Amino acid sequence: KLIEPDKNCSKCKRLKKFRDSNIKKYPNWFNGAVPSIINKNSEILIVGLAPGLNGANKTGRPFTGDYAGLTLFNTLKKFSLLKGKYKKDGHDNLKLSNCSITNAVRCVPPKNLPKSDEIKNCKNFLKSTISLHENLKVIVALGLISHKSIVSTFNLRQKDYKFGHSNKHSLSKTIKLIDSYHCSRYNINTKRLTQVMFDEIFIETNKIILN
Repeated sequence: KLIEPDKNCSKCKRLKKFRDSNIKKYPNWFNGAVPSIINKNSEILIVGLAPGLNGANKTGRPFTGDYAGLTLFNTLKKFSLLKGKYKKDGHDNLKLSNCSITNAVRCVPPKNLPKSDEIKNCKNFLKSTISLHENLKVIVALGLISHKSIVSTFNLRQKDYKFGHSNKHSLSKTIKLIDSYHCSRYNINTKRLTQVMFDEIFIETNKIILN
């Protein structure tokens, strides 16, 4: 059974305080713990960092409403992992194909940077999401925090699983981890992550699934 946080989750005092302040500023926004986009039969799970203030925290759907989402969903479309049309307000007919999307931390953190205890508080939600996918073959980690959260969820030693773009790791006999720099506006603008580099992640993902 999938365990998801309550929308008004209060496990993390700092995140709840930040969320409460955003409710006052933006009363028409989602402003809560953002649920995953789940297709439990998927072979691919994409794990991001946390909801963006003007993205998922506003719309209530991971990667929806900000630049990172535009990059991610356009790439998924290119690799036939998405059907329908993506709209930044979330009012669309988007449907994922053979993949699910979640975040390591479910509530928007100040300055987009969660603290270690906040990451730990969301570990059970990530673990539940992973366990739900019985056909899972590949987990794509978008960024270092996501990578570390996944490794921790499998109770593996961090020193044996170094993060690096395009790094591949075996998490179990059946599940591989592929690391990618996060598809944030900053990483794209500074060319730390190019579209070609991001495409390569999903080329490798498809190779693993087909083998």
